[in-house]
Amino acid sequence: MTSVLYDAPGPRAKRRNVLFSVVFFVLLALLLWWVWQTMDDKGQLEWSLWKPFTTSEAWTTYLLPGLADTLKAAALSMVIALPLGAVLGIARMSDHRWVRIPAGAVVEFFRAIPVLLLMLFANEFYVRSTGIPSDERPLYAVVTGLVLYNASVLAEIVRAGILSLPKGQSEAAMAVGLRKSQTMSSILLPQAVTAMLPAIVSQLVVIVKDTALGGVMLGFTELLNTRSTLAANYANVIPSFIVVAVIFIVLNFILTSFASWLERRLRRSKRSTGAVLGADKVDDVNAAEVGGTYGTGAGGSI
Repeated sequence: MTSVLYDAPGPRAKRRNVLFSVVFFVLLALLLWWVWQTMDDKGQLEWSLWKPFTTSEAWTTYLLPGLADTLKAAALSMVIALPLGAVLGIARMSDHRWVRIPAGAVVEFFRAIPVLLLMLFANEFYVRSTGIPSDERPLYAVVTGLVLYNASVLAEIVRAGILSLPKGQSEAAMAVGLRKSQTMSSILLPQAVTAMLPAIVSQLVVIVKDTALGGVMLGFTELLNTRSTLAANYANVIPSFIVVAVIFIVLNFILTSFASWLERRLRRSKRSTGAVLGADKVDDVNAAEVGGTYGTGAGGSI
């Protein structure tokens, strides 16, 4: 039996795949066992190092405030970067060179610069040219760097998503007399959203993780930064790293799960019901259409 994309594996291929899977899981188990033994030998599994995470002080004083700042910076960056990226992506497809060329230059420029460098430049700009308080300046710098970089990446995602649609969509819209702006807003963008959603969510996950760069270089009090303070007070560096890693995994899993649910919902909403009408129902529909046509004609003659 063959598929459109690949040939179904035969008996030998199935046995080989099972063997590879067993070897992989055995090696993974050995690796986890080695990590466990190494941590145990170094005393990193002692209860005294993990006990602070069972008290409210470690969470309310360090982890939860850091998580709140991480979510705040990520949310602000998402809210600004998403529409800005959409505008830049659409501008890159403009028929006017005075729109297309500057938009392309902006996207290529900010996409080529590391996001950490953008944060550092933004921080220096706010220090020298604005009166933003020093305690709020790291947040502004982190959000600025994330917005400039991720808006440029999202612009390419939007452009690729729109270009992936069949040309017949645009041609049909032109045939019925729609302008390009109407075609883009009413036909192309709504269809491209579903195709772009996985890539957009992947970029949103990157935004959440990149907030940690501001904590490392700018002193932004995000989750990873507050972890270092917690580890200094409780002398539990490795356990604190593990707990923060689990928090990031759960946070990004929630985000991707929501995106998967939203994608399935969008796909279902675009499908037809698939209901089959009986002969009596078809007669009723035809009668209603005929009646509506006569009614319109009579109304027009009056």
